[in-house]
Amino acid sequence: MDTSYPREDNPPPKRGSPSTTPPPRDHLLWAIFNTLYMNFCCLGFVALVFAVKARDRKVSGDVEAARHFSSKARCYNALATAGSVVLPLLLVALVVTGVIHLSKLAQESVGFFTYQLSGSDEDQ
Repeated sequence: MDTSYPREDNPPPKRGSPSTTPPPRDHLLWAIFNTLYMNFCCLGFVALVFAVKARDRKVSGDVEAARHFSSKARCYNALATAGSVVLPLLLVALVVTGVIHLSKLAQESVGFFTYQLSGSDEDQ
């Protein structure tokens, strides 16, 4: 008497022949980095969601959907990274420009007030 688990008559279906194209990348590590360290307008979190979807589809064998979600994850990761690098550089440029402008304005105002004071002293 056989008391092992019931066996299926049909073998499990194969998922297809192994293709020569590599599986799509899911960009999960990049998305985690963007989510934790450079989360600009929640784009890092959106990239993380698409990266997880791409990994799930890749594991389940749906290569076409995995490519689609991988492409979206890459796009959102690139936007999050670009936004997180460009905005601080823009902020630094604005601060430097403002400091330069204020220093020139201060020098001109000092020159104006010293001229006014010296001119009024000579008249008396």
